Amino acid sequence: MDRIKKILIISSDKSLREVLSFCFDGWGYEVYPHESHLRDINPIKKISPDVIVVDVHSASKADLEICRLLKDDFVTAFIPVITLINKRQLRTQLLNLKQGVDDYLIKPPDPLDLRVRVEMAMRRAQYGFYASPLTGLPGGRIIEEAVQERLKKDISFSFGYLDIDSFKYFNDVYGYLKGDRAIMQTAYVLYTTIKKYGNPGDFIGHIGGDDFMFITSIDKYKEVCHNMILAFDRIIPFHYSLEDRKQGFIYAKDRTRKMVKVDLMSISLAVVNRESHSELHSIIQINERLAEIKSFLKEIAGSKFMEDRRSSKTGEFVGPQLYKKPDVSLDPYVPLGTILLEKKMLTPDQLDEALNIHWRRGILFGEVLKELGFIKEEELREALREQYSSKHHPAHPKIILDK
Repeated sequence: MDRIKKILIISSDKSLREVLSFCFDGWGYEVYPHESHLRDINPIKKISPDVIVVDVHSASKADLEICRLLKDDFVTAFIPVITLINKRQLRTQLLNLKQGVDDYLIKPPDPLDLRVRVEMAMRRAQYGFYASPLTGLPGGRIIEEAVQERLKKDISFSFGYLDIDSFKYFNDVYGYLKGDRAIMQTAYVLYTTIKKYGNPGDFIGHIGGDDFMFITSIDKYKEVCHNMILAFDRIIPFHYSLEDRKQGFIYAKDRTRKMVKVDLMSISLAVVNRESHSELHSIIQINERLAEIKSFLKEIAGSKFMEDRRSSKTGEFVGPQLYKKPDVSLDPYVPLGTILLEKKMLTPDQLDEALNIHWRRGILFGEVLKELGFIKEEELREALREQYSSKHHPAHPKIILDK
């Protein structure tokens, strides 16, 4: 059962408090009206509201102070704050309103408009709280809700779990900053792969660290997995030095502090198919099956994916169905960013800045470079011609992803 949402309404306008309290109470909220502007946020902490509506009377510094106090305190920083302000005050107090306020409405507010703003603010806050700060992808609770929604509707879907093999060793040798870039690259590759080979309503999430997940339809998961592997194995080696890339491995310390030879990063994809009216009724059951597949995949080198295949009578595996990418070590593909570095048209710092924008905003890499003023149109065209020449042309032209 869903928890009742709490709303705190702070206003010195008795009529406004009564109207808003009546409306939100009728909409199923637990309403906490307060008649004066607080100078201490401890009472708010005790209430722990899901959203706070502040009637900013005269928009004075004292009236706005509570908003800043809320955002400066770790406990209350994530609570959405919506202010109600007179139109004539908006222009003069716009700068002040930006500090500690998530949204605003002009007084007197339409209760329905305020309700929409409140629900949107709570949804943004929930997403932001559970989203990965590195990739921006949903995690934790949002992933669970996405699965529960499909289970409640009793629809068929494929749940895929993606794990980066040898990531810990890469992180140890190259440092956490380059480790973060490899994770961001993986998130972007997963996003573009699902967008191209999945369905409009598919879902991707960042479980944490080097673990990701996706939900697609049963008829699409094989193509998604195949192309995810091809794209990942083409681009990820360029996160290594040229020497390590050529030799195909690195030396790193294992848990016993012993130096061992470790292959370049690869991915393992475990897939559980949930048919409608199946025996899978919870995310816990799905996770249990994923764990079995992942333990099996850990013993196999290289990028691969495997689906859960069980006998409908015994519930036991009927034999592994494993898909492993063939060796493409001779693939001549080189990312655009690497070409520009080799030609000294970009510095490493410029490349990092452009890639971060490219991965986070999903804008074409070349467009980001031009937007930042790092290269000119003709220089970009020259680099692209070199990338698509016989020397750098990818073996699989339908998958072209820039580092």
